[in-house]
Amino acid sequence: MEKKTVVIFGAGQIGRGFIGDICSGSGYSLVFVDVDENLVKALNGEKEYPLWLLGEAKTERKITGFSALSFSETDKIAEAISGTELAFTAVGVNNLRSLAPLIAAGIKKKSAEKPASHLNIVICENLLGSAKVLKESVEKHLEGHSLSFLNEKTGFVETVVSRMVSPLPESLRREQPLLVTVEPYNVLPVDKKKFKGEIPTVKGFYPVENLFPYEELKLFMHNLLHACLAYAGYLKGCEYIWEALGDGDIKKVLNGVMNEAKSALTKKHHFETPEIENYISDLIKRFGNKLLGDTVYRVGRDPLRKIGANDRIAGAIKLCLSNNVFPENICFVMACCLCYNYPDDLKAVELQEILKGKGVAFVLKEISGLNQEDILNRITEDYNGIQNESGGFKKAGGTFRRRDFNTLSGRQ
Repeated sequence: MEKKTVVIFGAGQIGRGFIGDICSGSGYSLVFVDVDENLVKALNGEKEYPLWLLGEAKTERKITGFSALSFSETDKIAEAISGTELAFTAVGVNNLRSLAPLIAAGIKKKSAEKPASHLNIVICENLLGSAKVLKESVEKHLEGHSLSFLNEKTGFVETVVSRMVSPLPESLRREQPLLVTVEPYNVLPVDKKKFKGEIPTVKGFYPVENLFPYEELKLFMHNLLHACLAYAGYLKGCEYIWEALGDGDIKKVLNGVMNEAKSALTKKHHFETPEIENYISDLIKRFGNKLLGDTVYRVGRDPLRKIGANDRIAGAIKLCLSNNVFPENICFVMACCLCYNYPDDLKAVELQEILKGKGVAFVLKEISGLNQEDILNRITEDYNGIQNESGGFKKAGGTFRRRDFNTLSGRQ
């Protein structure tokens, strides 16, 4: 019996390290589509790639049974989409709309050749409302029968990706350029109502009636706590997430953030206490995974996006305010993020230039969408305290001085 095929847009760490893993383990043949032509060539040349699962111990796998296409191979991509009923995206939020012409071409072919079939696209991006964004982008390229196929036979399925990936040391990257290192966590909640036809059988799929609470749980707990560890850790001179987690001062702030977010999420979505407590406990254990070697630079990258109006920090502040929780500690995380000046992160450099030219209030109002006076004052006060050299959180002479977090702890 011929294997079913799955098309995976994005052959990066999530594409290969998570989606490729669970789909390969579910018996699918994989077709990766990526913009990086060198990566595509390497995958097709090797015909396998190594995957390391880094948990309490290291488990090594070889993923086989795949092919790879470049974004420029539009006819072959359309053929692949026509021949499948399941596709995934893992290209990053900023690149999602660029998939629209490719997906549309595949739908045109599929609607003409296999009008009774279905296509389900599982969107693995950190973006609330990603299904609406992608569908609206695709439908601009369609009309007639193909547009009807989009509306009646194509599912745009949001999900919540939580598997964490590990940055490869340069020496290991040179030795094994296709290696992907990830944690073994493989639960993938999917919005069951958005599928067209039967839900495909994929290991790790966890169909839920209402995905939105889990999306917010991921964004305003997992992503927010990760951001706290990254930005506070960076400013205290930590390199690894597990190292930041072990810092007593940062842990106090993390616990404060956790309690604020937990209170707001529970009020809004009525999570059962054991469910959210188990989620948090598991999360902290995963953050402490030393074998994963996750860095504050990877987790903290692109702070300009992460202070966005609906993203993990500003979004959590608004969530708290709308549920009568004052986000004292989350405001401190925002201040830490505004001070993230890692010179190798272009978006961090850009953020610092905006702050220098237009000030904190402009950034908070225009980029983060925060207007409440006491929130603006609290973040500005924390930001100034961090920037103040006597506070010890300022980068000077290539080294980091340690700020005493007691000021914040005393306010809790």
